[in-house]
Amino acid sequence: MSPLVSPRVFSEMEVARHCTKYSCWVLLGTKVYDVTGFLRMHPGGEALILHRSGSDISLEMEGPPHRHSENARRWMEQYYIGELDTDSNADETQTVRERRKTQEHTVDEEPSPLSKCSQVDLDTDLVDWRKPLAWQVGHLGEKYDTWVHQPVDRPIRLFGNEFLEASTKTSWYMVPAVWMPLVFYLSWYCYTTLALGTTRLFASTDYSVLVHKYSFPLIFIMGMVMWTFIEYCIHRFVFHMRPPAHNYYLITIHFLLHGQHHKSPYDGSRLVFPPGLASVVVGSFYLLLTKAFPETLAVSLFVGGLFGYVVYDMIHYYLHYGSPQRNTYLYSLKAYHVKHHFEHQRAGFGISTTLWDHPFNTVIPEQTF
Repeated sequence: MSPLVSPRVFSEMEVARHCTKYSCWVLLGTKVYDVTGFLRMHPGGEALILHRSGSDISLEMEGPPHRHSENARRWMEQYYIGELDTDSNADETQTVRERRKTQEHTVDEEPSPLSKCSQVDLDTDLVDWRKPLAWQVGHLGEKYDTWVHQPVDRPIRLFGNEFLEASTKTSWYMVPAVWMPLVFYLSWYCYTTLALGTTRLFASTDYSVLVHKYSFPLIFIMGMVMWTFIEYCIHRFVFHMRPPAHNYYLITIHFLLHGQHHKSPYDGSRLVFPPGLASVVVGSFYLLLTKAFPETLAVSLFVGGLFGYVVYDMIHYYLHYGSPQRNTYLYSLKAYHVKHHFEHQRAGFGISTTLWDHPFNTVIPEQTF
């Protein structure tokens, strides 16, 4: 907010009335925040915020059980809308809050007109958000790593060219729409080919082993496990490489591959891989397997890995926009991934599973939750 503009002032009663998923306000001391757009993103689920709507959440921010990170606090400032009038009628406010405890939430309000996206300070930010960012970030040099890990709730425009910009955006349903037909076809092809009884390991030796058709499910699962390892390695060693501060091109490449996702983690159009880019990884995976194993066995592993990739992208989207039930696997995975974004960018590289974080010592400590 510009220092020349006086903040709006709200009474306690007015703040207390904004207690639905269509308009949810909270307090941090005397500061008022409209967190309506954040409800679905909250790693603890929207119910935790709604239960405290219209009231001061300072104690919850400090913990225990969870003390929110500096990035989380900085993120909160994006929803600031004004100040609390401390002279407002406290009796009326208490009446509103008691009524909420005894009545169902039947208020049919219009969604908050405030944008879900943050209002970046165009005068002080290190880049000009009024222009495409792809060709700007490389000039940040040693400031890039800090800047890119200070997330904002705002869409990013990467390119001025409309075709290039559109090619970087993908709706979540495009991933299963493009790849699942191939998964089904190759699964059928592999099973029927294995049923011919001609696929053997070590075929050129005296110790050849027949690959039976009933082993296909096991090979498929092995392919999925192989993908989780590839997922971990790509995320850790490619997406989270530290580009040299003096290298404009490596910084730009890093931002295009993954930095933009950390800068704007809730840009829904860039939470899954565009099929064109994904096909490079998928094709490389296929070529490596066909060089290492007999064709049918290689394709069986490949199709399991391809299905693992689809599951990974769908889970990743859900971890950002879904609201899993408390005490479920996806609930803990969502909290884990949010920690990766906001507090532990150099750990927690597993997305669909935390399996590989354990042997490689990149597990986010449990006590930080």
